Amino acid sequence: MSVEVEQKFVCDAGTRKTLEEIGAVCIGQREFHDQYFDTPDFDLTLRDIWLRKRKDSWELKCPTAAGKTEGTSGEQRVEASPCSRYKEITSLPEIKFKVKEVLKHCADGSINMDPLPDRLVMAERVNHEEQGGPEGFCASWAGELNLLCFAEFTTARRSFTLEEEGVQIDLDQADFGYSVGEIEVLVPDGQDVGSALEKIERVALKLGLTRNLRVEGKMHVYLRRYCPEHYAKLQRAHIL
Repeated sequence: MSVEVEQKFVCDAGTRKTLEEIGAVCIGQREFHDQYFDTPDFDLTLRDIWLRKRKDSWELKCPTAAGKTEGTSGEQRVEASPCSRYKEITSLPEIKFKVKEVLKHCADGSINMDPLPDRLVMAERVNHEEQGGPEGFCASWAGELNLLCFAEFTTARRSFTLEEEGVQIDLDQADFGYSVGEIEVLVPDGQDVGSALEKIERVALKLGLTRNLRVEGKMHVYLRRYCPEHYAKLQRAHIL
């Protein structure tokens, strides 16, 4: 398990040229389709927990505990910076355990196992289209927990690396018309994130980014445009 420390930034037509000027090397480009799942009451996202399916792989992002490394200066600086910090879980058994654990502690103390509403057919479609093997198993477990797809979009990504800093920089173009860049460092869980923050700060300075400017991610913009009720609930809960 690792902790993803990243800073988003506004990118435009000149960003690639700037990356080349500071010595960043393009390591590839790809396109991927993401689906995000939650219960009808948004029990996961209202706890800042994000369940994503990308092709046949699942990933769960959970917020890290404040002060996990005993309040080191690095931790304090991350809290004060525009960087986000999430644990990334990619093992399906661990994901299932964590999701069930969260749902078990929801307000009603139970998991809603009623049939899916007709108007929310995405999870049903996933279950029926992916038959047999690991893929079918992956789809069915989400449906059994009444997890529905609340957002899906395709992203075209071009990735760069600055080897001397040990960071990856992604330039994303979502199919709903939003572009955003990310400076990312992965840190093994349990280690101090201070050094990761320092790397991100140095790269941000080289890119000429405005200090402490928080930039919306793809999900923020998607929910605001297409799921305003969900977005409003997340804002009231101080998640977004």
